[in-house]
Amino acid sequence: MTEDRTGMPKQTPLGWPPRTRRELLVKTLWIGVWLVFLSAPVEDLVNGGHGTAATVAGSLGLAVFVGAYLTLVFRNIGRPFSPRVVLTLGGILGVLAPVLAYTLGSAWLGLFVYLSVAWGATLPLRAAYWAIPASALAMYLVGLHSDEKEARGLLFLVVLIGFAMTGVGQLVRTTIELRKARATVAQLAANEERLRLARDLHDLLGHSLSLITLKSELAGRMLPDHPDKAAQQVADIEQVSRQALVDVREAVTGYRRPRLAAELAGAQVALSAAGVVAEVPAEPDLTDVPEEAESALAWALREAVTNVVRHSGAGRCAVRLLRRQTLDGPVLELCVEDDGSGGSGKGPGNGLTGLTERLEKAGGTLEAGRVRHGFRLVARVPTAAGADVGSGA
Repeated sequence: MTEDRTGMPKQTPLGWPPRTRRELLVKTLWIGVWLVFLSAPVEDLVNGGHGTAATVAGSLGLAVFVGAYLTLVFRNIGRPFSPRVVLTLGGILGVLAPVLAYTLGSAWLGLFVYLSVAWGATLPLRAAYWAIPASALAMYLVGLHSDEKEARGLLFLVVLIGFAMTGVGQLVRTTIELRKARATVAQLAANEERLRLARDLHDLLGHSLSLITLKSELAGRMLPDHPDKAAQQVADIEQVSRQALVDVREAVTGYRRPRLAAELAGAQVALSAAGVVAEVPAEPDLTDVPEEAESALAWALREAVTNVVRHSGAGRCAVRLLRRQTLDGPVLELCVEDDGSGGSGKGPGNGLTGLTERLEKAGGTLEAGRVRHGFRLVARVPTAAGADVGSGA
């Protein structure tokens, strides 16, 4: 997958504030579609026969109501306001809805639908359970003054949509908490990895450095009177130092080399977080697969998933891992295919170029390019004969 593919995930993750203009537009349309209930108040202002003062006051009141509603619902889903701000904006809606409906007529009873939506989406559950029936009751009492039949028709809708929005609000709040918990877990895992690396380096170097220090002191004391014995101590110091250097290199190489099982798990998390429907195989059987080959496939998977998340605009991504028999012998094949529509660019980027070189060092090959309904990356490395690893489908 080339580096210059453009596009964003097709869906805004639930509970996230909009991050691009496209996501802002989608969220605005999703919330703004409910403004259809304002057609009756607007028509009443135009053709209702109200006086000039009533029309101006109604227009201002409607503007303030819509502004408070959009501010409360749009902003509070994703980046919640403080409880004081929520209560203030909710209070404004709670005052304007009955005042406008009582003074201007039954055409304005639809404002109670917005009041119920706002309270259901933003108030705590216990408060919403009281506020939604209270708004329905207030609407019915106001409707007795103008049009009881219209009020009865909206009564069930106000209650139903209000309690439905409590579920949506609870889902958004849960998603936000899960996102924060996942970030905390990732931070804790990183800290644990640092501690493990510190412990391993201490175990590797502690004994060697202590021995080097001891022999250095001993060689310093022997040097004036026993230069031959001091030379032997220096030779021992050199041997211990070389062995310590080998141990450190092996330890660092092990930490830097990615593992395919870990990359598969990370791919599932990354794709799901980006709103991409992921098909990822379970932990594979890597019996008789050389470490260098496994590492090369792990790098290929990381590069492919990164490009899917960042550039493809895909809605679905399938990862498959299979053993195949070719003319050159058995190979382990990694296939990553998405349905993205991002442009493929004029040529491979630096990521694919480096990935090709890494696979060639392991005796493998890389194929990447557009297919009929998206983009496909296939990486193969030679391996010993064995059973099928499995498919991500």
